[in-house]
Amino acid sequence: MSRKNILFIIILCFSFLAACGTSLEEGKVSRNASLKHVDLEEKIHQRFEQEITISAIGDMLIHSPVYDDARVGYTFDFSPMLKHVKPYLEKADITIANQETMIGGTEIGLSTYPSFNSPHEVGDALKDAGVDVVSIANNHTLDRGEEAIQRAIEHWEKIDMMYTGAYKDREDQENVRVYETEAGISVAFLSYTYGTNGIPVPEGKDYLVNLIDKEQIANEVEKAKEKADVIILSLHFGNEYERLPNESQKDLVQYAADLGVHAVIGHHPHVLQPLEWVTGEKGNCMLAAYSLGNFLSNQQKLYQRIGGILTFSVKKITEGDSIQIEVHSPEFLPTYVKFYPSWSDYQVVPMFQLTDNDLPDAQNHYDEIKTHMSQWITDLTFIEE
Repeated sequence: MSRKNILFIIILCFSFLAACGTSLEEGKVSRNASLKHVDLEEKIHQRFEQEITISAIGDMLIHSPVYDDARVGYTFDFSPMLKHVKPYLEKADITIANQETMIGGTEIGLSTYPSFNSPHEVGDALKDAGVDVVSIANNHTLDRGEEAIQRAIEHWEKIDMMYTGAYKDREDQENVRVYETEAGISVAFLSYTYGTNGIPVPEGKDYLVNLIDKEQIANEVEKAKEKADVIILSLHFGNEYERLPNESQKDLVQYAADLGVHAVIGHHPHVLQPLEWVTGEKGNCMLAAYSLGNFLSNQQKLYQRIGGILTFSVKKITEGDSIQIEVHSPEFLPTYVKFYPSWSDYQVVPMFQLTDNDLPDAQNHYDEIKTHMSQWITDLTFIEE
């Protein structure tokens, strides 16, 4: 065979091998692409579940006998008043309180009803007890003017406590409060009040307190939806000392459900009002606590001394691009404010721990409160340990 023919055969073989290599490589790429496609399909159909618990308490209404009882020399210590409920407050992933009185501090003079100003140390005690967020939009927000609000906010920031409903300026107001949990669920907190006891909001400074306005609420709920998985709405509304919500409360709660809010936390009546599941116009189910009563105050009558800790679970279900939020498993711990007739030794105590020495006929009062709170809701359980 001539050298020319041999060279031709060698070139032909190399060409064949190169062609085979390309074919094998293409097959490998094709197989890898197919595997990636399968992996993507599996990922799209994977279901992830995350869950947190949220607790809420009612009114921290600090009358002068309460802060006088907390006085220790030139400072104040409210922590002993909350020691019996601290284990329950710090258990949840997020706990919110209604701080009814501004904690403007002693520098501007403490004061009691009807124009409140409380010590900074109230905030310290809440922080120590496990509270993470405070709602400060209420009918007493403007009691001592802008100075008390600004001083209170300065202290909330100092102790790293999230506040909502009253703000230091416009930029602060426009910053939707979102709490990021370690479980990967974000929660937005909004807060509004029906009014400010006739005290006019300073002109051009409506950021000092959020008033209930449906348009503003709707706008801020939409903003919150862009930033958070869950929306909790605090509403200061209703009639004082009435144990059932009025039609105005029910209408506003229904409006919140229609907007897609996940839970409403109500306060102002200073007594407990029942819990209820409210269905929104899109079929969503919202938890409504019309009023959580007083948590700590010097109000004297039986129902004014009874409040509680509401706890509920929030589940985030992610499946592909779909995210679903479920609020479920509401629990309630009724509480009672104990103090001596001399207006001393104030303590917030779980009602199931009360004896007849603490409250005559304690068990029957406790049973009545459980019936009252669960009359519109079938899945409410009570914490008794």
